[in-house]
Amino acid sequence: MIIIGANVGYLTAAKTDESNENYTPYYAVEPIMKYIDKKLKVWLPFDEEWSAYYNTFKDNGYDVIRSCIQECQDFFTYEPEEYDVIVSNPPFNVKDKILKRLDELGKPFAILLPMNSLQGASRYKCCFKNGIQLLAFDQRIGFHSQDKMDEPIEGSPFASAYFCRNVLPKDLIVEELIKYKKPLINNNRR
Repeated sequence: MIIIGANVGYLTAAKTDESNENYTPYYAVEPIMKYIDKKLKVWLPFDEEWSAYYNTFKDNGYDVIRSCIQECQDFFTYEPEEYDVIVSNPPFNVKDKILKRLDELGKPFAILLPMNSLQGASRYKCCFKNGIQLLAFDQRIGFHSQDKMDEPIEGSPFASAYFCRNVLPKDLIVEELIKYKKPLINNNRR
């Protein structure tokens, strides 16, 4: 039986711990970066030194703090002493817990999540009722595997957007993603 209009890619996508390890390409960091004031200290709570977020923000002169669970800095228990805004691509399998923690921290944030994260009674109660902004795109982001950071796998089974609070100039912005896709200058990045 074929269901007309069904997102077969999303319905058949892997839902394992390994499939949760998808990394943001450099071209998907730039659209949010332009909304983050360079005077702000940016915390990247899910990022190692090789991440596109860390390298893109650092290479563009931002004051950046990064942390990751691999270095015993768990987002749910760790918080830097001083920062102004949180930006990252968190693990999607714990998005409800992450959104609750972001709400508790009370800082501006911009996190990349699947668009279907917009729906959900528990998300509304814990986070969205206090206001949410979206930076969405005209096409889907292709994500990287950890060992191929310069080769995004296009054709993602889901649409993504930046879910923000107190970052964007208006509540909904939709941008053309293609203008950010360009050859990488630094091919030494992992």
